[in-house]
Amino acid sequence: MSVRNDATVKVPHSLSKPPYNQTVLKLNGLSVIESCLHTQGTKGTMFLEDHLLLFVLGGVYKVRFGNQEYAVSKNQMILLQKSIVVEYEKSGDPESEYRLDYMLFFLKEDVLREFIKLADHKVSYPALLVPVCVHPVNDRLVSYLDSLKPYFKEPDRINDGLVKLKLLELLFDVADADDRFLLHFLQLKRKTRKEIAEVMEENYMNPVSISDLAYLSGRSLSSFKREFQAMYNTSPLQWMRNRRLDKAKELLSQSDLSVTDICFTIGFENVAHFSKVFKARFGYPPSALKKA
Repeated sequence: MSVRNDATVKVPHSLSKPPYNQTVLKLNGLSVIESCLHTQGTKGTMFLEDHLLLFVLGGVYKVRFGNQEYAVSKNQMILLQKSIVVEYEKSGDPESEYRLDYMLFFLKEDVLREFIKLADHKVSYPALLVPVCVHPVNDRLVSYLDSLKPYFKEPDRINDGLVKLKLLELLFDVADADDRFLLHFLQLKRKTRKEIAEVMEENYMNPVSISDLAYLSGRSLSSFKREFQAMYNTSPLQWMRNRRLDKAKELLSQSDLSVTDICFTIGFENVAHFSKVFKARFGYPPSALKKA
């Protein structure tokens, strides 16, 4: 029986809290999530606050981004960039009582910088962006993942320095397993510049920050703000709010969704706040449209 989680979850921030309560090792540049459960199918949506390196040790973890779907099976891995929303569907192995076993590694920018520096790689960025794809996990990586499991039993006693060393070991092992992964890491550091209007339209309903939008556009935060102001004569936050409210008005008039469902669908996180700003913009509360 498949279970659906409707709310978009910000990860890794939300995974250590109820109802998820997954085991976590934390460091400033890293969050490692271990999960082992029994499921015939769980679906949901998550917003990646950091780059994600996903390993599946048993079962299947499907990831959808845009029009592409990637199925990560036992002893496979995938790398996804930060600041995107992905849909997932995870299911256990029927031959092992639907057991699903996986690890998520959330990587911050400074950790990738340190790895690239330590790897002494002469930075020559790929001429073409490396497509996201699923890679096999070799015996060396399987042994590495097994070596982490004792740490999850007493995470509060693990020294930050040791966690950082283990993370850097992971990145070296991943790059050694498939040299294309090194290009993936470099790609994360070199975003192609995109039109600001395109980035805004693609992401205005996602729980993105201004820093996320700047990253997705391939610009620094200061450049993004400056160019945005010149284009729209308003701030990104104000533009996002107005665009979401316009979309909310459209959905309230044309769909059977409730006010609460529409609030979360368009990226607001609080129904009372959504109703307040909706009324301030249009002169009447969103419930008035539903009654009509």
